[in-house]
Order: sequence, then C-alpha cells, then structure tokens
Amino acid sequence: QAAKLFDLMTEFAGYGFNKSHSAAYALLAYHTAYLKTHYPVEFMSALLTAETGSTEKVVKYINECREIGITVLPPDINESNWSFTPAGNAIRFGLGAVRNVGYNTVQEIRLARENKGRFTSIFQFCDEVEQRVLNRRVVESLVKAGAMDSLGAHRAQLLAVIDQALQRGTQLQRERESGQHGLFAGDEKYPASLPPPLPEVEEWPEHERLAYEKDILGFFITGHPLARYAGRLQELAATPIAELEERRPGEDVCLAGIVVKVRPMRSKKGERWMIVTLEDMTGVIDLLVFPEAFARLGSGLHSDAALVVKGKMRQEEAGQRIVVQDVISLEEVLSASAGRVVIRLDLSQVNQNTIEKLLALFQRKPGRSAVAFELEQTRDYRVRLEPRQSLRIQADEELLAQVRALCGESAVSLLP
Repeated sequence: QAAKLFDLMTEFAGYGFNKSHSAAYALLAYHTAYLKTHYPVEFMSALLTAETGSTEKVVKYINECREIGITVLPPDINESNWSFTPAGNAIRFGLGAVRNVGYNTVQEIRLARENKGRFTSIFQFCDEVEQRVLNRRVVESLVKAGAMDSLGAHRAQLLAVIDQALQRGTQLQRERESGQHGLFAGDEKYPASLPPPLPEVEEWPEHERLAYEKDILGFFITGHPLARYAGRLQELAATPIAELEERRPGEDVCLAGIVVKVRPMRSKKGERWMIVTLEDMTGVIDLLVFPEAFARLGSGLHSDAALVVKGKMRQEEAGQRIVVQDVISLEEVLSASAGRVVIRLDLSQVNQNTIEKLLALFQRKPGRSAVAFELEQTRDYRVRLEPRQSLRIQADEELLAQVRALCGESAVSLLP
C-alpha cells in the first residue's frame, strides 16, 4: 500500500506542483505589473523601501526610476519620513537611509516639524528637535547627505556651525524645562533671537560633495562622477552594469565605472589579490583581480578611480562577478580616442583675450590630440582653420570643461 501510494504521489508531483506554482506566480506577476503600470511612484517607493539594505538593488531601481521618468529626490528634513515615500510625481528619499540617523531621531524630527512647521535654519532645527536624539554625528550626517539643503545654505556653511547650533539648542531646551527665559527663549512672550549669520566659507567642489553622499548614503543621489563623461561613454561601447544579467558565464565584457570599494585579499599561497566594487550610473558589480592581474594592474585600483575594465563574466553563489583581464584610466581612454579637437568660435563674441586664454590652457596640457578652429560669422559663413604651428593637447575632461566655459557649451567637437 505504501509503495502504491508513493507511486501516486510521484505521478502527481510531475504536474501538480508545477501548475500550482505557475498559477501563484502568474497572479503575483499580474498584481505587480498592474501596480507598476497604474501607480508607478507608489510601486517604486515600496520597492526601494523593501530593498533599502541592498546598495546594489537600490542603485538599480533608482536608475530604473530615472528611465521611466520618476525623479528620486534627496532626503530632506522638511519633507522626508523614515522610508521612501511618494512626493507628487517623484519619490522622496527616506531619512532612515542616512547613516547614523536612527528611527527615534526621525520620529522626533517629524514631531517637531508637525508642531512648529518647516525648519528654516540649522539653529531652529537644533532648537526644536529633542536634544536627546541629536549629536554632532547625527547632524553632520544629515548635512553631508543633503538633507538640510532646503534650509537655504550650502553644506560647507552648515557643517561649520553644527557645534554652535547644538550648544544653542541644548541651552534653550534646558531653559524651557526649568521654566526660565534667557537669551534664547522662544515662546510668544519671549521670542527667540534671530539665528546667528552663517560664515562665508567656500562651497564644496562637486567631487567632494558626491564623495560625502556616497559615504553617508551608500550611493550617489544628487549627481554622479560619471555624469560629466556621459556624452562620450557611448563612444566606448561599454556595457551598462544593469545589462550584465543577460550575459553568459565566460563571455567577454567591457565596462566603464567608478571604483567605490577595494578589498585587499591573500590566497592560501600568500599571493595578493583584490575584490573591487565598480559602479556606473546603472548599478554596481564586484571585480575579481587575481594575483597575475593584480601584479600588473594593482597600482591603478583605488577608491574613486574612473576606469575602463575588460574581463570575463563569472557566475558565483554570491551572484555575477567579473574576472579582470585589463584596466585603463577612463581619462586616458577618452583623451586617446579624440584624434582632433575642433573649437567653434563665434566672431561676434571672441576677442584677443579669449585667444590668449585658450593658448594658455593648451600650453598647460600638451598631448596627442590635434586642435583646429571653426570661425563662425552668424548667418554669413563658417570656415575651418588649421593653426600655422601644430597644436597638440591632452583632451581630458578637465581641459574640455574649461574650453566650454570659455567659448560656450556647444563649442567643442571631438573627431577620431
């Protein structure tokens, strides 16, 4: 009887199990497709919240939001809740994703916001939010993540007054608790004093601002170091990381990205190798740099390096990885790919000073790319001129950005 019963179970398992799972997954797929189609902002907010602990997936889904026209807004003390939330046709980053900011802190920020309205300065923020959930590390993380940008000051200014703002907030709250009213008193009878002026300090350069965001949030949110190369990355025919899922193990691939993490390793034989996390504007992936490749390439593998990587796909239990065969600086590849730089000059706007500044730029960056000029008289003519003496420059992004700033955003063309 037992053998007969087992044979019946075996026969049923050949079709019943598969059909029940097919039906269940079909229904689930229908539900999610419906929600994503008709409620895309709410759906992607829930998806990002569910994957908050996975940097790789959050980067992937933020990129997908951009592709379907949904803006992911940075965290904001005046708007954000704990998790990702819909904000009209956009998604607002949750404060829970900010490193060093706990759940109790977020709840106290929301409570102060509900009681007092929008925060207008870092001093008011520290005055109104319960001091037991605030310290320098928390406020510094909020500043570096961009969560205080709505206060109308740049991040370097805010960082410079954190200690002063916390000290003022602590004193004010002690006075409130004791029933005393001093210099910082804040009820109707004793209006709060105006916040002190912010210091005149230089704003952080973009690369520093983005580096802080990456450190505090785990990914870039208000920009990306690769954005300035976006127009030229297409020339390289590099595969976006998000598309690597379609590639088979052993297949050759070429990637372009920024190194965001480096983990030195040693083999059982004591040989040095490395795991490198590479990020582009679509996702992140781990690179395996084994001893032979490490001996050749290790010096160029460091955090924040912009690289072009060639390697082979490899499937592991942890997911897909790339076995590195060669690495080269992205700047070097792009400058080498530009055989000629053509600079268009509008004769109605150019003058001797412009020419002298261009020449000074070229002299500071000698290289292999030839320079030519297009002189344009609007609605009349355009003529291309070759310099009497050959000009050759290093056509990297820094130089090209300076030329565009001097002659206009559309003034530079790169030819093979």
